Amino acid sequence: MSKVIAVNAGSSSLKFKLFEMPEEKVICSGIADRIGHTDAIFSIKPAGKEKVETICSIPDHSVAVELLLEALVDEGIVKSLEEIKGVGHRIVQGGAYFSHSEELTPDVEAKIESLIPLAPLHNAAHLIGFRAFKKVLPGVRHVAVFDTAFHQTMEPEDYMYACPYEYYTDYKVRRYGAHGTSHQYLSREAQVYLKEGQNKIITCHIGSGSSLCAIKDGKCIATSMGLTPLAGVMMGTRTGDIDGSVMPYLVKQTGKSAEEIYQEFNKKSGLLGISGVSNDTRDVEKAAKEGNQRAILAVKMFARRVADYIGQYYVRLGGCDLIVFSAGIGENSEYFRYKILEQCQEALGIEISEKLNDEMVHGKEGIISTANSKIKVVVIPTDEEVMIARDVCSILKI
Repeated sequence: MSKVIAVNAGSSSLKFKLFEMPEEKVICSGIADRIGHTDAIFSIKPAGKEKVETICSIPDHSVAVELLLEALVDEGIVKSLEEIKGVGHRIVQGGAYFSHSEELTPDVEAKIESLIPLAPLHNAAHLIGFRAFKKVLPGVRHVAVFDTAFHQTMEPEDYMYACPYEYYTDYKVRRYGAHGTSHQYLSREAQVYLKEGQNKIITCHIGSGSSLCAIKDGKCIATSMGLTPLAGVMMGTRTGDIDGSVMPYLVKQTGKSAEEIYQEFNKKSGLLGISGVSNDTRDVEKAAKEGNQRAILAVKMFARRVADYIGQYYVRLGGCDLIVFSAGIGENSEYFRYKILEQCQEALGIEISEKLNDEMVHGKEGIISTANSKIKVVVIPTDEEVMIARDVCSILKI
C-alpha cells in the first residue's frame, strides 16, 4: 500500500486529496484558499471525521504545502511524511507535447512553463504548487497529469482552426480542449452501461466550466473547448463560442481595450451575463421559475448550446450509445439536465424518466433514461483526483 497526494494548485488556492493506493481509499481531503492573504483559510477533512478549519496567514504556496504536511502528522493521518510515495499535479495545458501523464522531470517542467501563454492563470499556478511540494518533499517523485492529454487523439480536421496555417506552426494555435482527466474517467466508468459492441459515448462535464467530448473506443474524437477554456458551450461566466468579430467591434464601440473585453468574455458573460442574476445555476433556476425573463432566456440558451453539441457529436460519431452527465450541474441539477435533453428528444429519440432524473442528484450514479429511449443516458459523478492518483501509481510503479 502507498499513500499518494493528488494536487490541484490555483493562483490563490491549493486543493488536495490523499489516497491509499491501490485501494483508491480517500484518507483525507482539503484546501488552502486565499493564498497570499493574512486571512487565508486552511481546511482538512480526515475520512470519517469533521473538517478542521483554520483562518491564518498563508503568504505563498510553500507555506500552504507546509501547513498541509504538518496537518497530516498533527491530525494523525500519517505517522511520518515518508509514507507519502508520490504527488500528482493537475496541469491544465500540456499543448501538443503530452498525450499522457508524465513524471515531472526538469524537461517536463520546462515544457509546462513554455505553455504558460496558452494558460496563464493555470500553468503558472500549477508550477508554483509543484515547486512548493518539491521544496518541502525533496525525496518524493512527482507526476504531471494534463487536462489536454486525453484530447490528443483528435484528428487534424477536428483540432485545427481555419486561420493562416503559420499561426499553427509558429504559435501553436489549435484546439486543445480541457477537462480531459474527467472525460477519460467518465469514459472508463461508463463501460458498465454499454452492451457488447457499443463504443460511442458523449460525455457532458457541465459545471461552472463546461465541456463535452465525443468518445469512440475509449478515445477522444472531438471536444468543445478550444485553444483555451473560453470556447465551446455557454458556461457560468464564459461566453462559449462567439463570432471573432465581436471583439474588435466592442473595442471600437466601448473604448475598452481588447484585454478588458476578453476578461468580460471570461468572467462576466455566460449565465451571469445573460441572467444578470448569478453564475450559479441554482440562483438562475430559482429566478427563472419566479418568472425572471432574463433568467428564463439564460436557461434556454444554456440548454440549447449543450444540446447543439450533443447533436453535433451524434453526427461526428455516426450515432451514440450513451450520454453521460457529470460535474457540478450535470450531477446535481435535474432541472438543467431535463432542459438540455428536452431539446434532443425528437431528433435523437431520447426519453427521460422524470422520476429517475429527479432522484439522481447529490453524488448518486445511475440511469435517468427510460427503457424505450433510443440512447441510454446516465449520471456519473466525476473523480479527477482518483485519475491523478492512478496515473501516479502507474507511472512511478508504486
